[in-house]
Amino acid sequence: MDEERNVPDNNNRDYKIGLICVLASQLIWGFLPAYWQALVPIPSWIIILYRMTTMFIYSYIAARLRYTKEEIWTPLKEKGAVVRYLIAGALLTANWSIYIWAMTTGHMIQSSIGYYLEPIVICLFGVVIFKEKFTRYNLTAVVFAAVALIVMLIHYGQLPGVALGLAFTWATYSAIKKSSKNPPLVELVYETMFYAVFAVIGILVIETKGIGALSLGVPGKYALMFLSGLVTLIPIALFGSAAKKVSLFIIGLTQYISPSITLLLGIFVYKEPIDRVQLLSFAVIWIGLVFFTYGEYKSHKESL
Repeated sequence: MDEERNVPDNNNRDYKIGLICVLASQLIWGFLPAYWQALVPIPSWIIILYRMTTMFIYSYIAARLRYTKEEIWTPLKEKGAVVRYLIAGALLTANWSIYIWAMTTGHMIQSSIGYYLEPIVICLFGVVIFKEKFTRYNLTAVVFAAVALIVMLIHYGQLPGVALGLAFTWATYSAIKKSSKNPPLVELVYETMFYAVFAVIGILVIETKGIGALSLGVPGKYALMFLSGLVTLIPIALFGSAAKKVSLFIIGLTQYISPSITLLLGIFVYKEPIDRVQLLSFAVIWIGLVFFTYGEYKSHKESL
């Protein structure tokens, strides 16, 4: 009996590690807007160029620490791999670009709406593209999200571009990744390397012409910008590790943490204006998310 008690419960340990990793990733993502704000007044498009470049460098270093060169480059020889990763990289770059622009131009609150909508849009894509079954809970969540968007459309006379851009680019990226079998870190190398080439060329052009980050005379912020790839990679790596150790329900549930932190930062730290219509929209989306989460919980329980 004593020997049995001393046998480590590996499943329980993995679950705890996974839970810590997923919570850490969400906390980092939630507070990451403070990092992007620290880079102001460097324009967002310049930050994006440096992020694309450094993201490839850090992902390759991280991948090289875990895999051999052959393991890294062999999957790229698969049929259709280059086209698939070019598309995935374009979506990832678009998502990052919208996000950084939003963080540095006073659109944190709208970006939060996008990340609240994200799981619902992914669910919608699952039904439309992969013929997954629509539960009544998922359908209810989609209806509430649609109502919130209609309310904002009527009030502002336009759709929330940042929110929809973030939600749909990430949902499309997730749909492409669904059928992927290669290690996430290796795929991240592929998704960033093609666009890093153009980013490096862009950096060289703007810096030699004196219209880049160096011309702004902010050496501290310039140095900080070289960490942009690392601060992006760390939460992605933590999230990827967690995905193998905890249930999808836990993963989905914790994804509400980061947009909630970003929302609070936007309102209370960076003093972004929020009106009654935005609050109403958040309330409607949250009601939908309650139904969505309950539906996911039921599905998770039934699968046990």
